[in-house]
Amino acid sequence: MRVLIADDDAVSRLHLQRVLTKLGHEVVETSDGQETWERFQAEPTPVVILDWIMPRVDGLEVCRMIRAEHRPRYTYVIMLTVLGGRGSYLEGMEAGADDFMTKPFDVDQLMARLRVAERILGLQAELRQLEGLLPICSYCRRIRDARSSWMTLERYVASRTETEFTHGICEDCYATQVKPQLAAIHARPA
Repeated sequence: MRVLIADDDAVSRLHLQRVLTKLGHEVVETSDGQETWERFQAEPTPVVILDWIMPRVDGLEVCRMIRAEHRPRYTYVIMLTVLGGRGSYLEGMEAGADDFMTKPFDVDQLMARLRVAERILGLQAELRQLEGLLPICSYCRRIRDARSSWMTLERYVASRTETEFTHGICEDCYATQVKPQLAAIHARPA
């Protein structure tokens, strides 16, 4: 799994990078919050591990910025910081962190938390896939909605988006449907 780590302390960042690499993760490193945000914007990452106290933009603000994006693919955020206690934990969670760990971190706990992240991201991907499935009648092409009501494709799409439909005839249908009908009409005796 791809993990973006942000820590201004080079020793902490190197240690975290080595642990994550040894666990089989692809690691992208940044050293401050602004750089982290720019990297995330350029290449969204499924898991972000943020130090809270960093120059330019702190980890708490980066977490808020990630959450404000409302991206279709969820990002799991772990706050990893020297700040401990109930107040820091609650503030981190309020900012949108999914998990909170204090430094120095325990490798086994980090492994467990990354497994949780993988499960949650997997479930969300599965949910997106299920939401993308539309039960459609093989004969009339109507779609069944969440209340088990059948409706036309046009009505279904229009009720969920701002899409408006205009109707026309494609070249294939003109050739196979309309043209033979016109020929039959013109062939009838007057």
